[in-house]
Amino acid sequence: MTDSSRPPALPVTFRPTHTRVVLLTAGFTVFVALTVVALMLDMGGGERASFVFTGAVFLAVLVLLSRPRVTADADGITVVNLTTKRRLAWAQVLGVRLRPGDPWVSLDLSDGTSLPAMGIQPGIAKQQALAHARALRSLVDEGGPRQEAHGGAAR
Repeated sequence: MTDSSRPPALPVTFRPTHTRVVLLTAGFTVFVALTVVALMLDMGGGERASFVFTGAVFLAVLVLLSRPRVTADADGITVVNLTTKRRLAWAQVLGVRLRPGDPWVSLDLSDGTSLPAMGIQPGIAKQQALAHARALRSLVDEGGPRQEAHGGAAR
């Protein structure tokens, strides 16, 4: 096995870093701009508060959109999507799929269902998403960490 095909060391977190930076930067910029405008305009307290509240809501939505991530550790995989978080044991995950045109990775589960993993999405950084999908797939193909890491016998 070459170094490039070797699974990453655990724990490892995959997230769409570029997308996250863009979303958080835009959110904070709009929040600050609306707050400054509210303070500069000659208005009553209610109108100023509504400007700041609008900026805070916009920021909160973008923070929510930047939440997705996939974390792999010795015990399994944690998938955090927009509003949900799910913990999976290594044995529950049978495969990792990212087909051309897919908005994010899908995990094939042992119960016959699939789980979207929005923490790996090709969006702005396609090559990063492909590398993350390959890394997660190599971990799943290995069945998670080897038993030697837990002091058990290998095999």
